Amino acid sequence: MIYFDHNATTPLDDRVLDAMLPFLTTFYGNPSSLYRHGRVAGSAIDAAREQLSALLGVQTGQIIFTSGGTEANNLALATLAPQAGLAVSAIEHPSVIEPALHLKSQGHELTLLNVGTNGLITQDAIDKVIRLKPGLVSIMLANNETGVVQHVAHYADQLRAHGIKVHTDAVQALGKIPVNFNRFGTHLMSLSSHKIYGPKGCGALVFEKSVEIKPILLGGGQEQGFRAGTENVAAIVGFGKAAELAKTELAERHAYLLKLRKLLEHGLSAIPGLTIFAEQAERLPNTVQMGIHGIDGEMLLMQLDQKNIAVSSGSACASGQREPSPVLVAMGIEPAAAKSAIRISLGKTNTEAEVIEFIKQLTSLTIK
Repeated sequence: MIYFDHNATTPLDDRVLDAMLPFLTTFYGNPSSLYRHGRVAGSAIDAAREQLSALLGVQTGQIIFTSGGTEANNLALATLAPQAGLAVSAIEHPSVIEPALHLKSQGHELTLLNVGTNGLITQDAIDKVIRLKPGLVSIMLANNETGVVQHVAHYADQLRAHGIKVHTDAVQALGKIPVNFNRFGTHLMSLSSHKIYGPKGCGALVFEKSVEIKPILLGGGQEQGFRAGTENVAAIVGFGKAAELAKTELAERHAYLLKLRKLLEHGLSAIPGLTIFAEQAERLPNTVQMGIHGIDGEMLLMQLDQKNIAVSSGSACASGQREPSPVLVAMGIEPAAAKSAIRISLGKTNTEAEVIEFIKQLTSLTIK
């Protein structure tokens, strides 16, 4: 199979699996226990926290391990003070949009930050939110559909100057572009393991020490008391190893993925009626979202699947919906064009031969 859906999930790196295995078999102790098996498990969590902190440039005490990016996003939004307003960009992942709407139903004022046709938040939107002065603004670092990279550091600097807290969902950016928490200037950052060749079911919230974290899971003192529940030791160990590999291999991965993306886009340019959304914006090196005039995106996805090629029609967390992508609609893309969209997201094990074969099969399906 040609797997071009790495923004949905990545395959587990063999080196990550090797690091995890002892904690699925031999060292199965509860990390809160004081005997040797428990201490070994606890030490493994500490080591993973150090590996992730090295990638992000933070102290280990600034990392809360969670069950994934969705929980991290929910925990970040839970820091909102009572009656404080909230602002999120119109192109956020559902795991930000839906808790934001829930907070709105509880009486919080909710503002959506508009984006332009290039998928970037506009300065007018930032100026508006500064006037409204909400308690928290959430801006994703890189969009999971278009791959557009936001100017988060620039926005955060302006918002901080007015006493506004800033959260960024960096799930898609981690491991693809440099992600240094302090350089972005946000108060909170959400991450996920399975987007960087680590296991599913593990993520993290990184926080500035000035932020008051309000636990959403109660019943234990794990994760500094911020996230109750026995830790998923093997998954956390895997996340740590994946973070270590992402740090040492980042430049190599970025260059290779960008080379593949350029080859892909060159081939796509020969297909009549094809549009690459947000083509001129800065994007992740691995991501291309495209549409072909008159072609239904989900139908094309299924036709490619029959040829043993896996792509996506958008966010995996919103699959099965026949409505056009809210991300593309927010960018001003006509609904018919938005429904033609498919997303190709490349990974470190993909090859030039796979890209060429994809172009060949896509051309055969769309040019009659």
